[in-house]
Amino acid sequence: MTCDPRINAFRPDLADIALHEQVKAETYVEPVLRQCVSGVLPMLDAPRQDAGQISQVRYGEFLDVFETREDGFLWAQNRTDRYVGYIPNAGAWGESIAMMSNRVTALCTFVYPEPDIKAPPVDELTLGSFVSIAGKTDRFLELTSGGFVFEAHVMATEYANAADYVFTAGRLLHTPYLWGGRTPKGIDCSGLVQLSLEMAGFDAPRDSDLQREAFGKPLEIHWRDMLWKRGDIVFFDGHVGFMADAENLIHANVHTMDVTVETLLDVVSRGSEIVAYGRL
Repeated sequence: MTCDPRINAFRPDLADIALHEQVKAETYVEPVLRQCVSGVLPMLDAPRQDAGQISQVRYGEFLDVFETREDGFLWAQNRTDRYVGYIPNAGAWGESIAMMSNRVTALCTFVYPEPDIKAPPVDELTLGSFVSIAGKTDRFLELTSGGFVFEAHVMATEYANAADYVFTAGRLLHTPYLWGGRTPKGIDCSGLVQLSLEMAGFDAPRDSDLQREAFGKPLEIHWRDMLWKRGDIVFFDGHVGFMADAENLIHANVHTMDVTVETLLDVVSRGSEIVAYGRL
């Protein structure tokens, strides 16, 4: 059985004990559960500040930590999408796990040191971040981890789902393209699809090829003859987006360097080959 290192924690020297029958490693370890209590942190492909970003971790997400390094990095797996990488260990991790009963529904919201909009913010949370609330003061909610957020920017998790994932993608129009990004501050093509589907209650993988495995199927006919519908997921070779209607695609792309809407024909004309589609 082949293990994908993007979503399975293993290296020649260290591996998740759950993989002991599937991979060879010098040492197998039980992970330690931690929780991100910082707005957004990068997940990198190596334990260096100048390493490439492969994903991000949002406030409230749970991680299985396999290694805490002396150079200040964690080697960990995000439980949300099972992605594995190196994350700066800047005191942004909670050891006491808080129940995430509420969720940020604004694109972004500031964390204030006190319930006062004039106070300089100490952090910023983004769409989809889970939060635990310790109390309420006027129009603010106090976070269990400290700080205050505006009450109207948060909803109980059970009511926070936005079933129309194309609408969520539309809220992210003009968000700048960011390789490895998965928030309204910067996002890549698979990050846009993942976040939009996640807010609609779907368990969406991190990368476009993994999303294709989860949701895709081959085209029955030539793409020009397809009766495309709003919400169809279009998988290209190394790219992905949603149909906004029968002709237009909404996607995060390097051509415009942001989230944009353009005709499917224009995207294909630039050399992008459609390899599959998904209809949820």
